[in-house]
Amino acid sequence: MNKKNFAALLLHRTLIVLLLLLQLALIVYVLLSGPASEEIRTVLKICSLFCCLYILSRHDKGGYKLIWTFFLLLFPLFGGLVYLFSEWQYPVWKMRRRTKTVARKAEPLLKQAKPANESFCQHHPSLRPSVDYLSRTAGFPLYDGTRTTYFPLGERMWAELKQQLRKAEHYIFLEYFIVQPGQMWNEILEILREKAEAGVKVRLLYDDFGCFFLLPRHYDRLLRSYGIECAVFNPFRPLLSTVQNNRDHRKIAVIDGRVAFTGGINLADEYINAYEKHGHWKDTAVMLEGKAAWSFTVLFLQMWDLTTGTEEDYATYYPWRGCPLPTFSDGYAAPYADTPHDGDNVGEHVYLQILHNAKHYVYINTPYLILDDSILSALCLAAKSGVDIRITTPHKADKWWVHMTTRSYYRQLLEAGVKIYEYTPGFLHAKSFVSDDAVAAIGSVNLDFRSLYLHFECGVWLYGGRAVTQLRDDYLQTLACCQPITAEDCRHRLPVRLLQACLRLVAPLM
Repeated sequence: MNKKNFAALLLHRTLIVLLLLLQLALIVYVLLSGPASEEIRTVLKICSLFCCLYILSRHDKGGYKLIWTFFLLLFPLFGGLVYLFSEWQYPVWKMRRRTKTVARKAEPLLKQAKPANESFCQHHPSLRPSVDYLSRTAGFPLYDGTRTTYFPLGERMWAELKQQLRKAEHYIFLEYFIVQPGQMWNEILEILREKAEAGVKVRLLYDDFGCFFLLPRHYDRLLRSYGIECAVFNPFRPLLSTVQNNRDHRKIAVIDGRVAFTGGINLADEYINAYEKHGHWKDTAVMLEGKAAWSFTVLFLQMWDLTTGTEEDYATYYPWRGCPLPTFSDGYAAPYADTPHDGDNVGEHVYLQILHNAKHYVYINTPYLILDDSILSALCLAAKSGVDIRITTPHKADKWWVHMTTRSYYRQLLEAGVKIYEYTPGFLHAKSFVSDDAVAAIGSVNLDFRSLYLHFECGVWLYGGRAVTQLRDDYLQTLACCQPITAEDCRHRLPVRLLQACLRLVAPLM
């Protein structure tokens, strides 16, 4: 981005932030300094009290209940109004309604490729609860007829992605949280332009907040001039609304409905170590070839509909109409997605079920370790039950306050028998679980509140196959350049412990 474009972008984004702060300041001023009578103040306090009771009665996460209750008790005069304002807004209702509509539309289409649920459960009855949850409750079927390839670094995924993009004949769908001009994106963009000129349908969906200072204003218009269909998810506007919390954090690439990529890798140079941002960037991804790629095609089309408001027939993109289904397979795959508006935390439940089913080990990669009681208890219980639980996090921080909050959980986990390591060469951005040489999950879902409960996310549950063993081997090899965390490393002075306690309190906001 040249200096002129960046200056214009900076001015635009700064004005948005200032307008948001001005709205917030105006609300606080009116409530605290306005000509409110004593009766009105009493009503406002009663409103806050009833909001507290309502929050405590909800089937919600304890962390959210705690932070809201603390806020309401600390600011009883206007806390209740802030809560009502944040929870009952038309943009939130509209997104929730639209999300449910596109989900219903996709339900029958996800079963077109003849799911393998029943045959799998007959041979692996201990995993039936996991498969039944994903297929029956969450609506994401299990597939055979799929070949999986694991990528231990962004550079390797990038090289394969470019090859697959060049093979596209009908359509290319890309959905990413971050897109940034540079070596990685520029080379991909050149391929997309060539394919669009050749008549291939090319679509890109990116998140506006993820690209807040990374793309010029109206970048979507530039891409459209190249023949690329482009949409911006949830544009950041100068209007106070909690819908801005719901970001599209997914990483999906689909080629002709036959090949799909997912994982933690965005389209920016630090992900392929072409640019050193926080030392060496360790990230992972997986490629699916075959029937399971169809689920990612449908997931993309859902988000495209949600973002653009268009209506189209998803079935027209089905790649095996009149053709035999793939028979090659090296395991099973169940792609899944998570949304903040369906009342079901799919990403969290996938992780919890891996922990509950583990007999020997669970190896975990995560850039952020900001846990609610459910996952924290599951990790501790598994370790206390003799399961080898290992968690790897970054040694170098991208956000110091998030990193300090991550480290605040170490002591409790270590005391339960969990082994913790920090990736010393740089920043570890991978999001993966692997267990017992059999089951794995790879995707965009971090172990933090935002990923688990506020963002649109995706991943793939795997059983058997090359990707599972490749992930396990890569994890064990990576431990050679990690620092084991000991109880001594968790001994901090009182000011640090107090700061960590405060950060834990506001962890649901991170």
